[in-house]
Amino acid sequence: MWLFALFLAIPLIEIALFIQVGGLIGLWPTLAIVVLTAIAGTWLVRAQGGQALSQLRRSMAQLDDPAEPLAHGAMILLAGALLLTPGFFTDTVGFVLLVPRVRLAMFRWLRGRVRMQAFQMGPGPQGSRPHDDRVIDAEFEEVEPGKRPTHRPSGWTQH
Repeated sequence: MWLFALFLAIPLIEIALFIQVGGLIGLWPTLAIVVLTAIAGTWLVRAQGGQALSQLRRSMAQLDDPAEPLAHGAMILLAGALLLTPGFFTDTVGFVLLVPRVRLAMFRWLRGRVRMQAFQMGPGPQGSRPHDDRVIDAEFEEVEPGKRPTHRPSGWTQH
């Protein structure tokens, strides 16, 4: 139910803000602000997304828990979606999500409310999956089919 309320409230907030801001500064400056925030947001998301990806790679290479870099990446992705959505409220939330301290605070808040069952990297123990006689564990190699002529031999090349 709260998700429905959110999907209903956000467009109403955006419409109200467009009317207020447009009434204060006019139509074209309002549209220019929306376009400029989308461009600036895209640039910031690319930069911070690259940093988050390198942190994720580093944690995977060191076999550390990747939960924090994954959470930062997800929040940066959400920020990008919000910044590309036209509107002042969504732009504000998107820019706030691009602040690293805010993301860290949100991660800590979420970590306190989410309980992790298990964490595993790479293939698990061989006996970890239930046995199923219908599954065949095998390796394969793709073989390219030989070329077939598209016409009959002319007779000139036969010996």
